[in-house]
Amino acid sequence: MREQTSPRREKDRPESPVGMGEALGYSEVFLEFQERLSRVARINRPVLLIGERGTGKELAASRLHFLSTRWKGPLVALNCSALTPSLMESELFGYEKGAFTGAEQRRTGRFEAASGGTLFLDEIGTIPVEVQEKILRVVEYGTFERVGSSESVGVDVRIIAATNADLVVLTTEGRFKQDLLDRLSFEVLFLPPLRERKEDILLLANHFAARMAFELGRKEIPQFSDESISALETYAWPGNVRELKNVVERAVYRSGSPLIREIVFDPFRSPREEHGLPDEAGFLAETDTSSIDDLMNKPIREAVRELEILLLKKALEETKFNQRKAARILGLTYDQFRGLYRKYRDKIP
Repeated sequence: MREQTSPRREKDRPESPVGMGEALGYSEVFLEFQERLSRVARINRPVLLIGERGTGKELAASRLHFLSTRWKGPLVALNCSALTPSLMESELFGYEKGAFTGAEQRRTGRFEAASGGTLFLDEIGTIPVEVQEKILRVVEYGTFERVGSSESVGVDVRIIAATNADLVVLTTEGRFKQDLLDRLSFEVLFLPPLRERKEDILLLANHFAARMAFELGRKEIPQFSDESISALETYAWPGNVRELKNVVERAVYRSGSPLIREIVFDPFRSPREEHGLPDEAGFLAETDTSSIDDLMNKPIREAVRELEILLLKKALEETKFNQRKAARILGLTYDQFRGLYRKYRDKIP
């Protein structure tokens, strides 16, 4: 889908503070979202972005701003969940000198800083109700008072809000003002989770991998093995694109070659846990000890041969005949395992 741009020259367009280049994808659900975003971007009304963590809400807000008629104005962002209720009002609306202990001079708030442009309020569902009242007045009348002042300040701000909470439920619980929700939801855009964008996973993974390789000073562009591609495309991605970025960058960093074979989704789990593998001690403990005892009565070469066959069979059964996983259980490289497997292939079903 071709992006619409301002009639102004493209080279005059300022850089986005967010990596706009990461808005990549060609899945139908992604393109539909981008089309809706582009359509509403030029309408000077509030937009509400709803999506799971890591789906790119800040990136979407940036695109909304730079595709709008306000693109030359400031884009000011505030993560509402990062502030205590006592700091929220002064951060949004500023304060006068002497308004409270430590207020040694007037400070401009985010609304004033964003005048003429866009204010992005992330995690808006965490804003206290008393502050929501003041935001509602700005949306309706374009005015507010700084903390410690009765003088009205006029601003021209477009609000883009984002959340992963159910604001409708919050209104029924009295934790979010229905009037404010009505004003902010001129358009509601739902960001698709990565699990609904299967066609985009490898595209994004290649993008992140190439960028990480460049950062590491590597000349060859990383490639994913068939097994690693399958792992990426079947994983549920609860952390969405942000999690994919971390997983891919870690895989590139850890890989000793341009071909990426290992994908670690949880860095806090051991590699064996990650792949659902038993450790060597557990594996050997589960091996039939009576079979091993029988080997003690045979010549050593015959005993070693039968032990290798026994361990190969056991490892393949444990891993449902996944040879790479079987190699890990036995402490072998994949090539070493393949050599041993070829040696005894006629003995293994």
